[in-house]
Amino acid sequence: MYKLLSTKLFSSLKHQVPATGLGLFRLLFGLVTLQEVLFLLYFNHLIFDPIPYMDVEFPMIHFFLCLWAVIAAFIVVGYRYQTSIIANYIFWLVFVNFTPMQRDFDGGFDLFMIGANLFLIFLPADKAFSVDNLRRKLINPFVHYQNYQKTTVSLLAYSLPVMICLGFLYFDSVIHKMFAPHWRNGLGGWLPGTMPYYVSAINMSWLLNQEVLQKIIGYTIIIFQFTFLFFVHIRRLRLIYVLVGMCLHLSIIFTLNIYPFGFGMLIFYTLVLPFSCYRKLAEWLIAKQPSLTVFYDELCPLCNRTVLTLNHFDIFHCIDFKGAQSFAKNYPALQSIDEKMLLTDLYALDEKNNCYAGVATYAQILIKMRYLALFGYLLKTPGVFQLAERYYRKIADSRVRINCDSGCQVSTTPLKPTLYDRFFAVSDEKLLKKHNRILTKIVLILCLFQINSTIHYGLLYRLKINMQQTPITAALDAASNALIIFSGSFVGITPHALYLHDHFHGYNRILAITYIDTEGKEQWLPFVNSEGRMLAPNWGRVHSMWANIAVTPKIDNRRLNKFIMKVTAFWGINAGLALDKTVFHIKMKKIESSDEWVYDQLNRNLSGKWVTVGAARWHDKVIDIQIDKNINNL
Repeated sequence: MYKLLSTKLFSSLKHQVPATGLGLFRLLFGLVTLQEVLFLLYFNHLIFDPIPYMDVEFPMIHFFLCLWAVIAAFIVVGYRYQTSIIANYIFWLVFVNFTPMQRDFDGGFDLFMIGANLFLIFLPADKAFSVDNLRRKLINPFVHYQNYQKTTVSLLAYSLPVMICLGFLYFDSVIHKMFAPHWRNGLGGWLPGTMPYYVSAINMSWLLNQEVLQKIIGYTIIIFQFTFLFFVHIRRLRLIYVLVGMCLHLSIIFTLNIYPFGFGMLIFYTLVLPFSCYRKLAEWLIAKQPSLTVFYDELCPLCNRTVLTLNHFDIFHCIDFKGAQSFAKNYPALQSIDEKMLLTDLYALDEKNNCYAGVATYAQILIKMRYLALFGYLLKTPGVFQLAERYYRKIADSRVRINCDSGCQVSTTPLKPTLYDRFFAVSDEKLLKKHNRILTKIVLILCLFQINSTIHYGLLYRLKINMQQTPITAALDAASNALIIFSGSFVGITPHALYLHDHFHGYNRILAITYIDTEGKEQWLPFVNSEGRMLAPNWGRVHSMWANIAVTPKIDNRRLNKFIMKVTAFWGINAGLALDKTVFHIKMKKIESSDEWVYDQLNRNLSGKWVTVGAARWHDKVIDIQIDKNINNL
């Protein structure tokens, strides 16, 4: 098996493919991370303060979240990628393992993002759509952009993270699903969609009420997850898996309020999508003919660097940059331009032979780039244009007053090679084989981690096989748990038993919080509404806190009181309430969760009646919560 795996990995390592999908994956991963950090910034007092706004235990949290946001933004644009992605991995580890995020505010995809981040440290994801790629070009400003070969990467950079992060997750998840009655009945997607806490603002009753269709969807998900690991690499089947997988995760994004999990999984399909799809998409998006020709001084390093930068962001290839000295004689409109003027202006001709110079050229470039057209029109507006022209002339005219041959020189220091370049982009065949052997052993260890997790929790735990506790079995059990803790914390390989029967069985009541306003009227706290839906932006990990920890089939009053305290303090203060003068009411509504299909179950659960089961009052930063002790029996 070792030899077969090593041969397969080496073959994929030698096979070169375009870097487009990998660059897009990095960009989207950065965006998902950035939105999650912004979410943490918004809810930082709810999540990290022992008592929101009143007892701030981590005063530097805001600073570190802002720093993390900057790192995520660097990943999006691909700036100093190797350093940024390592720093991002450290941030995920620290915040998930050493803050309340793991214990009370599990995002449902944190460990998955840690695993994806670990792979990105060793992937050449900076080879496309990145500032680092531009920085490499700027080292040699006199090399025209058309002379750069298209960047390629190893096929293994696509296939390995897909197999480990998606394939292992799906297979482990489907093993757990086999023990859930509603999944065996084909209702794995239907049941969460009927629970008020879990649904988005879109009412999907029309779809949930189609029994046959719901069962087709449920069984399709089971077949898809069970077979993905084994068949997704087959070229003829890949597009089918892409379409099914994307539909699955898009439905999570739009119908359930755990959208970060949906986005985190969805972005991986940029690595699964066939390369032919990228080629066809490029043919559709890229301009057939340039709509603007820009002329520049090809003897000036600064001008060449400007052209390389502009071309880098011209993703639709709408602009053609040409050296003015070589082409001016073929364009009558440019024959009057002498060589000294080339140092002070950038000239352009559009398809109608209209000539532009200076700021007007930059405005046309932005407009022709399509996606930056708004900035181009803004640059042309009166006042803005004159101001830009003034600063442009100050910079451009200064090029005449200095020696361009020395004053415009750029650094020739090459960028430091990434880990991928050091280990896998080597020309020495023997060294590459050596690195491949190391990689094979690492992959086998990752497989061991997943097998251990799946057997321990997916089979032994689910089958309730209790081995007789002997010193040997006790040691094996402890070692297995230690491996799961390690693999989950640092690699993201962990049991994926999400939304199964042990989560929903007995989930027959939900809670909400209201308050009495200054006019004596009862108002709903902007958290859970009168239907029982979690209101935006209380989704993702805040939803998990309330729907998975505070309110469960068997409610723990101690935990419930803790989160009532947090929610009333956070949203009470944000709503402008005087906490010491406000009475909060704890409302309860009966719902139904069934392993069998029930017509119009969602609307039934949304329309139930609320009863008051308790109250909460704040006094001098201390909350007094009175709630029915028999709430589990009501």
